[in-house]
Amino acid sequence: MRQIEKTYKKGVLRKLFIKICRLLGYELIDQADMSFITSLNKENASIVGKKSITLPLGEIKIKRKIRSLDIILKTCTGVNLVSQNKKRIFEHKKSEYTFRTINSLLKSLKKSKQNINNIDFKITIIDAGSSKEDKETMREILEKSKLKFNFIELNLSDYLERIKVIKKDNPQIENNMKSTMASIIKSFEISKNSDDLVYFVEDDYIHSDDCISEMLSVYEKFSTILEDEIFIVPVDYPYLYQKNQSANLLIGQKYHWRSVRESLLTFLTSNKMINKYYNELIKMGEIEHEPYETILHNIYDKERCFSPIPSLALHCTNVNSIFGLSPTIDFKKLWEDSKL
Repeated sequence: MRQIEKTYKKGVLRKLFIKICRLLGYELIDQADMSFITSLNKENASIVGKKSITLPLGEIKIKRKIRSLDIILKTCTGVNLVSQNKKRIFEHKKSEYTFRTINSLLKSLKKSKQNINNIDFKITIIDAGSSKEDKETMREILEKSKLKFNFIELNLSDYLERIKVIKKDNPQIENNMKSTMASIIKSFEISKNSDDLVYFVEDDYIHSDDCISEMLSVYEKFSTILEDEIFIVPVDYPYLYQKNQSANLLIGQKYHWRSVRESLLTFLTSNKMINKYYNELIKMGEIEHEPYETILHNIYDKERCFSPIPSLALHCTNVNSIFGLSPTIDFKKLWEDSKL
């Protein structure tokens, strides 16, 4: 039997009605294809800094508008894993994870900029121990992006007197930890003067294309609803499913988000939160705790932190690490999509 396709006549009255609704600020949805008729973006009527629309929950007027996003990326291609010698997932040199982290971030930023025009983006790399060739490659990747960036080569000796690590009877691991902690101190020092949001990233996180735009829309939506600043992590950490903890679920733009009380050191928050807890955060780089993120977890006991379901990023640890492979995501696709 021949299939009969429906046709829709877009007459003058229909076009006029759409224009009137657009001027009045109403959204119309075509139930035939679920497109937003009155929006310039037919797939998503939300506008960063103005409104968040989720079907069928309706519209939320955004009160907490984002001005800028500073991405602070800590890099070190000279060390595979700080405290162990295991191989990472996919078993490449450390530099490959660093390059793909940067590339995936840039791809995600590029996609977010398609719908976001009023947010200022900047990337700062704090490098501690990468080879000359790797540092040149990182600079080239950033220069091609045409985004504002700053490349800092860390001087470890400036921080050694402030750093106390746990004795491990292994000088190499202790030196690796000191270098990592110095980078953490530097990242918080920089963030103290940021204009608005800050995203702290370690150099083994592969980001999905939706990661930045989803985190930004979620930050302003949840902050508006909760009337407070928040923390966001891009990873659905598997180890948190082994803990007997209750969680709240919220709906973001395209993902569900759950409240969490733990994370690693890749997270997004605001300059207000950084300054509120600056003395505690800076201690994360000065005194090694067990677990290392103890101070951050103590802050989450007082503030709200959210994690996406499914994950927006892949943490490239070794395959047996409970801190790494998030459930129900395509690891291979994320990895392949991030290559230079």
